[in-house]
Parts: sequence; C-alpha cells; structure tokens
Amino acid sequence: MKNVKRLAMIESLMNVGSGLLISVFIAQPIIFYIYDISLGISTNVVIAIYFTLISILRGYVWRLFFHRWFY
Repeated sequence: MKNVKRLAMIESLMNVGSGLLISVFIAQPIIFYIYDISLGISTNVVIAIYFTLISILRGYVWRLFFHRWFY
C-alpha cells in the first residue's frame, strides 16, 4: 500500500506550485497588460505569494469543514 499522506502532500505541492507559476508567468502579465498596470517581476511574485498563501488557508479551512461534517 502506498503512503497516502505522502502522495496527498505531493499532490498539494504540485497543485499550489503550478498555480503560483501560472499566476506569475501567465495570468498576471496578461491581466496587468489589459488594465495597463506596470509592475516588476519581483512585485508580481510577492502578489502571487500572498494569493497563494490565502488559497492554501482557504483550502485548509474547507477541508476541515468537509471532514468535520461529512466524514
């Protein structure tokens, strides 16, 4: 039997990491161009990290909610 917790952690890291990369290198440049916002790459990374941390917290809270009420 595979280590379920280890695989879940790897899946979560891949999900968050890919979201961070997509945000910094694809989504933000397109959105900022559309709205004529000019920021450096370091600022883009900081913004993406803030939203990534918020996303991790949101996912954690939802997971706790569902495990408490439905499992």
